[in-house]
Amino acid sequence: MTVEESIRLFPSISRIKSLEQDIISNCGVHSFKKGDIILTEGGHVQHIPMVVSGLVKVYKEDGEGNELLLYYINHGESCIMSATSCVQNEVSSVKAIIEEDAEILLVPAVKALEYGRMYPVWNTFFFGLFNQKYDELLHVIGILTFGNKEARLLDYLQKKSAISESKTLSLTHQNIADDLGSSREVISRLLKKMEKEGVLELGHGKLILK
Repeated sequence: MTVEESIRLFPSISRIKSLEQDIISNCGVHSFKKGDIILTEGGHVQHIPMVVSGLVKVYKEDGEGNELLLYYINHGESCIMSATSCVQNEVSSVKAIIEEDAEILLVPAVKALEYGRMYPVWNTFFFGLFNQKYDELLHVIGILTFGNKEARLLDYLQKKSAISESKTLSLTHQNIADDLGSSREVISRLLKKMEKEGVLELGHGKLILK
């Protein structure tokens, strides 16, 4: 997909013609495969990723190999943590990995800072995303603090289903355990319990929500 085509997925930005033309002249669309890392924890933010297609997972590691899923970046969205680190000139505190093959419009950090100074609509776009992802994080914190593991697992599966727009999810028990910072054994036990309760149906490398 060309830059001209991709920028239309961000209508609030594309309607400012001078901003649109600057992005077309200075940014590029790049293809990434599942598993590609586009942002490392402790690394400097070189580009702000704006997702054109596919899915990006943003998470944090605890230093012992455990991961905590923070949020997903879907098409038409960007990474608020990248933008925040860029504005504050700090290294990234999170990691971002391609969850599904993706095309991403990469905006150089220096241009992103320039757009923030020149175009209020750029800041409005990211403020709106920040509010959205902040609400998602509060929801995750609430489940971690007040909910049980089964509630957290169901919430995770429902979000994955909403993002993929499908009740059938291609996930292994280990995939889920990694995202939720749990063990495969715990996840397998919970999934089998949920299957007995009629919440879902398990298959090889996939599950179907009822």
